[in-house]
Parts: sequence; structure tokens; C-alpha cells
Amino acid sequence: MPSQQANYKSNRLECIWRMGNMMRGVCARDKIDTQNHVSSQKSSEDVMVVVLQDYPSPQISEPIYRMGEKLRVLAQGAYWWRVCSVQTGKENYVPNNHVAKVFHGWLFEGVERQKAEELLLLPANRGGSFLVRENTRERGTYSLSVKHRIIQHYRIFRLENSWYYISPCLTFQCLEDMINHYSDSADGLCCALTSPCLSGTTPQADCAPPVAMRRNFDWKKVDRRQLVSTDSCSDNGVSYGVRNSIAAYLSFSENQQHAQTRAKSRKKKSKSVYALPDNSFANNDYDDDL
Repeated sequence: MPSQQANYKSNRLECIWRMGNMMRGVCARDKIDTQNHVSSQKSSEDVMVVVLQDYPSPQISEPIYRMGEKLRVLAQGAYWWRVCSVQTGKENYVPNNHVAKVFHGWLFEGVERQKAEELLLLPANRGGSFLVRENTRERGTYSLSVKHRIIQHYRIFRLENSWYYISPCLTFQCLEDMINHYSDSADGLCCALTSPCLSGTTPQADCAPPVAMRRNFDWKKVDRRQLVSTDSCSDNGVSYGVRNSIAAYLSFSENQQHAQTRAKSRKKKSKSVYALPDNSFANNDYDDDL
């Protein structure tokens, strides 16, 4: 009997030990899966894409996203990506073959030559707008597309030491250095690089309000009290900046006049001192100064 009880206890302890190991393995696996899920979500939040063609097609229905619109990727699936528009904040799903990933604001992944020209010709781009596209036929090679009078394309070559160049006499350690250089000077390109493609579609924070030009403004009808008023809430046809400048000028002029008046009074007083007829008083003053 004692031996049977001992065997029973040992078998029970072994079962508990095995179950504990299994539970630890499940918990560890669940923890790893959770970490991978969180990291995948975090990485997807930083991904920016640009729409390559209207989706859905105008022949089907009103497009949700237009070509050239920038989107922030919220979740990536095998085919459908959940995205959010940078301009409107509208969230929806889009096929991944309708968008292209954008890195650094100017490196477009999987964009062909013709599509690069279509994107650069959009109204949001100005002269000097550019993008760098990875060649779809040869991975790891790039081309620079620039909007000038026409769209110009430049092949970016790569040396064995991984340095890049467009002109053999000028090499760069990375693409960022190349873009920075040609942003400062054209240095053989059609023009200097001004801004990444479609950067104008990204809303700017704290934008200054547009300036309203007033035509046929009659200065003769403006009251002087309105000109010197610096009340920012006043709506009298004269901008706050102009009124503030006029007030500052008038204040400066008054100070100048007061200074000139004080200078004249001091000059008169000094003349009256030297005009005294008593010469001995003048000599005493001179001796005291010594």
C-alpha cells in the first residue's frame, strides 16, 4: 500500500508539472502573438500611401479617394488595406494595387514612369516638384522624375560600394544626401528640386488667413482717429498692421519734435549764459572748470 500511494503521488506531481509547462508555453506563445500584433499595428500606423487611380472607378460610382490623394494606412490585409485620408479624415478600405507606399515624402514604391508623369502633372505640383521611384523591373535601382517645362527623368546609378550618382563626377552616400544637394542647386539637372510630389495636398497647420485686397480705397474719407486706433477688433477699412504702423510713426514723430524743442531751449539757455556782460564772472567759471 505505501508503494502504491507513493507511485500515485509521483504520477500526480508529474501530471501537474506537465500541465504547468504546457500553460507556460501557451502563455508565452500568446504573449509573442500579442507583441507581434501590436508591433504590426504600430508599423502600419506610420505607413503613408498615395492613390494611383480613382477608387472606385467613376464608371462604377462616385470615387471615395482620388488620384494623388495621400492616405495613412491603419491596417494592412492580404489585399484590402484600411486607410484614412490625410485631407478629409475619411476612413475606408482600398485595394493595395490602387496605392503606392511613400517614404521620406518623395520615395515612391512601385510607380512606373507613366504613372510618375501623371502624378507630377497634377495641379498640386509646381515647377521643381519631384519624386524618386524604385524601378519595377529591377529592384534596388531608382530614377528621379522632375517637373519642369516637361517631366524630366534621370537614372540614378549605384556603385559597388552602394554610393549613388546621376553624374559620374558627383557621388552620394545615400539618396537623402543626393536630394539635399540638388535641392540647393540644379548642378546639371533641368532645375533645382523645390518640393516633393503632392506635398501641397498635405494640409498645413496654423495656416495664415488669406489676404483680402480692397480696391478703390479712398484715403480722404478715413477719419484720423481711425488711423491712429490700434484696436485689432476695429473694422474701419484699414488693416490693423497699417494702423499700428501709422500710430508708431506718429509717436516717433512726436518724440522727435519734443527732442528738437528741448534741444532748442537748451541752446537758448547756453547762449544767454555766454552773453553776460560781466567778463570777470566768465573768467571765474573758466578757472573753476580747471
